[in-house]
Amino acid sequence: MECNTGSLGHGLSIACGIAAGLKIDGSKAHVYCVVGDGESAEGQIWEAGLSAAHYKLDNLVAILDQNRLQATGAIEKRFNTNPMIEKWQSFGWHVVAIDGHSIGAILRALDDLDAVTGKPKMLVARTIKGAGLPFAENNAAYHNGAITAEQFEQARVLFGDKVDA
Repeated sequence: MECNTGSLGHGLSIACGIAAGLKIDGSKAHVYCVVGDGESAEGQIWEAGLSAAHYKLDNLVAILDQNRLQATGAIEKRFNTNPMIEKWQSFGWHVVAIDGHSIGAILRALDDLDAVTGKPKMLVARTIKGAGLPFAENNAAYHNGAITAEQFEQARVLFGDKVDA
C-alpha cells in the first residue's frame, strides 16, 4: 500500500498520479484504488476520473464500494451520485459491476480487466454495509460508529473464528 488518505476523494487523484508516473517510466505495474459511493459526492473524484480517461491510464483499476450508504445516511437522500455505472462509462472508463462480497467474482473481474487497454478500469462492487450482522446491516450508524462488547460477542458467535479480539 503506497498511501492512505484523509480527506475524501484524494485517493483517486493520488492513484492517477502514481499510474501516470508508472506509465512515463515504462513500468508494467498496476495501481489499485478503493473509493466509496458516498465519497463520490466529492468533486475531486470526478476530476480525477476525467483526468484518468484523458491520459488513458489503463494501468489504473478503481474499485468502487457501492453500499448505498454514507456516514450520515442513504446516498439517495444525502447526495445522490447514481447512476454510477453510466457516469463512469460516460467519462471514458471500462466499468464492470460485481458482487462485492464474492472473492471469486472480484478475482475473476480483476483477471478479465487485464485484457482491457487504452482506458482506466472500474469495478463497481455492490456490497451491503455490515453484511451478516443484524444490528449493523444497512445501518449508516455503523459507518464509523463503535460496537458494544455485546455486539462484538454477537459477531463472534455469527462469524466464529473469523473474528479476533
